[in-house]
Amino acid sequence: MGFYIGVMSGTSLDAIDVALIETSPTDQPRLIAHHSAEFAAELQTTLTDLIRSQHCQLSQLGELDVQLGHAYADAINTLLASSGISPAQIDGIGCHGQTIFHSPDSKYPFSMQIGNGNVVAEKTGITTVCDFRQRDMINGGQGAPLVPAFHAALFRSDSENRVILNIGGISNISILTANSHSILQGFDTGPGNTLMDAWIQQHRQQAFDNEGKWAEGGQVSQSLLLKLKSDPYFARKIPKSTGCELFNLGWLMQQLSLAGISDLDAQDVQATLMAFTVSTIVDAIHQYASQTDKVYVCGGGARNAALMRQLQNALDTIEVMTTAMIGLDPQWVEAAAFGWLAEQTLQHNALDLREVTGARRPSILGAVYWSKKAS
Repeated sequence: MGFYIGVMSGTSLDAIDVALIETSPTDQPRLIAHHSAEFAAELQTTLTDLIRSQHCQLSQLGELDVQLGHAYADAINTLLASSGISPAQIDGIGCHGQTIFHSPDSKYPFSMQIGNGNVVAEKTGITTVCDFRQRDMINGGQGAPLVPAFHAALFRSDSENRVILNIGGISNISILTANSHSILQGFDTGPGNTLMDAWIQQHRQQAFDNEGKWAEGGQVSQSLLLKLKSDPYFARKIPKSTGCELFNLGWLMQQLSLAGISDLDAQDVQATLMAFTVSTIVDAIHQYASQTDKVYVCGGGARNAALMRQLQNALDTIEVMTTAMIGLDPQWVEAAAFGWLAEQTLQHNALDLREVTGARRPSILGAVYWSKKAS
């Protein structure tokens, strides 16, 4: 039995989520405590600008790496203080870091996350695992998604064919057939919230479309929807992964121009972006998981009521609900996953993600920043 902490800040940059889980050799991982810390406004703005522009001074990048490490450590220490658990009781931290560039298809594939692990280990007194994606990529994998392994450990059923759908900035699915020996599959389906968030920020100065109300009041442009879905990513076979390096505001403006509808009403664009997210998810499920009984949603998209309704309508007889129905609140799934991944690393367990990421062989993921046990 062990205690592990997972830390996740996704592409939406809305908060730092911290989850404390208890693991056992015989039972499924169990969520013990959680905490969500808001980003300092200046740090959030700087990170957002860096990710969108993909340009900065090296000095700024180095400082951001360390600054973000301090923010992660502070969030972890707040969780420990509020839960009454000492650092000495924690076996390890899995800190995903903030992705600033994901490039699986370049000549020398890489995925870059910042959030300095040295800072986290020193400020918490707990051994910390970071940089989970690079080892998989060196072995020929996409480096993403990694969470299907955790989804399988926690959510696989003997009697129900399930899809676990994570809707963050990017959407990904894990296909869990009702057979513990079946091959695990998972991949990024395309945009989740990232385009909707960017569009409403530009036009209404809001961080996100609360419950999808603005999108729900617009009209879907079928010509724009078809143009968005014509991107070559959607025709690629799995395994595959993507990110905000491709699906961003600049990409969207280019699609609007190419479609010849750059003057489309802003609310109608938002409605079309929601339909785009729904349609690409549904297409992926129909293509690769046609025998699915139920879809369980986690991530920020689970709180978008209009998006959830559209998913249910589009999937028809496949029931859609959140992961809360099978034991874990949708907000904490990804953070908990990186706590579990830290355990796999520290236990020297190689993860077999060959059918998920396309890696040539199973590998032990992550870089370890050791810390002497706090007393």
